[in-house]
Amino acid sequence: MPAKPGQIVILNGAPRSGKSSIAAAIQATFEGPWMNLGVDAYVNAVTPERYRPGIGLRPGGERPDLEALVPRLYAALYESIAAHSRLGLDVVVDVGHHDSYTRPLQILPDCARRLAGLPVLFVGVHSPIETILERRNRSQAGREGLYVIASPDDPVPEPILRWQREVHRPGLYDLEIDTSRLDPMACATLIRERLTEGPPGPTAFERLAATATVTES
Repeated sequence: MPAKPGQIVILNGAPRSGKSSIAAAIQATFEGPWMNLGVDAYVNAVTPERYRPGIGLRPGGERPDLEALVPRLYAALYESIAAHSRLGLDVVVDVGHHDSYTRPLQILPDCARRLAGLPVLFVGVHSPIETILERRNRSQAGREGLYVIASPDDPVPEPILRWQREVHRPGLYDLEIDTSRLDPMACATLIRERLTEGPPGPTAFERLAATATVTES
C-alpha cells in the first residue's frame, strides 16, 4: 500500500455552475494522475438507464421511486473514492449534494464519514442564477430537452431555483469559489494554493462526518 493516500477534492454546486470545467483544469494542470469520479460519469456510464438520474436527482422529490436507492449509490461512489485515495491516487469529484428529497436522507454526512482519515478538500462552487441560466441556454443548443432552460413564459424555472436554494446547505466548506468571477484555471489555482496551505482546523468533511448517523456499512 502507498505510504501516503491520494488527495481528494470534492466540488459541490448546482448544474452548470462550472464544476466539470474546474475538474478538467485540475486534471490538465496538477501533477500526478487525478481521477475524475464525478456525477456525470457515474450517472451516464455506471448507472443503468432505468435508474437514472440516480445521484443526479434534482431537489424537490421528483422521483420518490428512486429515493431508496440513492443513498446506496452515493455510498458506493464514496467508497470508490476512498479506495482510490488509499491506493495513492488523487481524486477530483464534481457533485451536487442536497437533502431536498421527499424526506431528509442525510447523505452528505454519511459520505463524509466514509472518507474519514483521508485528505479531503470540500469546495463550494457558486455562480449567480443569471449565469446559470445563460450557460444552460448555451448548453441546450443541438441537445433540445437535455436541460431545463428559461423561456419567455418561465424566465427562471422552479427546478433551477431549487438547485440554487438547496445545493449549498448546510454550507460547510473548506474553500468557496465564484465561477462568474474566475475562469476554470484560476479556480484550479486557488484550489492548488489551498491544498498547499492545508486547512486551519477541522476540515469541512470532518465536521460533517461528526453529524452522521450510522445505519448500515
